[in-house]
Amino acid sequence: MFRDRQEAGQKLGVELEKLGLHQPVVLAMPRGGVPVAVEVAKVLKAPLDLVVVRKIGAPGNPELAVAAIVDGNPPDIVLNREIVEAYMLDDDELRVLIAKERPELERRRLAYRGKRPPLSIAGKTAIIVDDGIATGTTMKVAIRALKRRSPGEIVVAVPVAPPDTLAELAREADRVVCLSQPAGFHALGYHYRSFPQLTDDEVTGALAEIRQERRAGQRTVRRRTTTPRVA
Repeated sequence: MFRDRQEAGQKLGVELEKLGLHQPVVLAMPRGGVPVAVEVAKVLKAPLDLVVVRKIGAPGNPELAVAAIVDGNPPDIVLNREIVEAYMLDDDELRVLIAKERPELERRRLAYRGKRPPLSIAGKTAIIVDDGIATGTTMKVAIRALKRRSPGEIVVAVPVAPPDTLAELAREADRVVCLSQPAGFHALGYHYRSFPQLTDDEVTGALAEIRQERRAGQRTVRRRTTTPRVA
């Protein structure tokens, strides 16, 4: 059991650091993944961004995903072809369903990232971080969308998840790092002593804080490496 998301992120960062990953970029799954990813990014001294995913529910069954939209420029649309075929949805019907969810994806993108474009992961190690995984559906969508952006490697990194879900994700990602793999997996909150729901403001505040820390660190490095002028 983890004390909170921050402790989980610190421990996860230490495990990832051991891998010596090439040009890591940490990508948080909001909202719960953000405080975990912040700590991972601090340990790895890596840039931090988001993977914003919006599920597209089946007609009459919104919990069953027929597709998902992943924030990007342009956004990526990933279809769950088995469900699309089961519901016999044609292209026009899919376009209608997708159009209904685009405004919420855009709202979240603006709330969390503002007008900043997504960080490039081309040729780099994309580390997708969440506070835990149950079924893995949203994580699979994120992996498949990010593969289209030509990363050098995709790593899934979470504090806790059931073994069967991790086995499925291992077939999608290049590596999977998970600190705790309980066979009797319960609701995610059972694996944390403190597991509050996060607000949009808390997410944006955490992101702003680490951006400021990273900029300050870069300025310090530049000052140290600048050759002093000789009078």
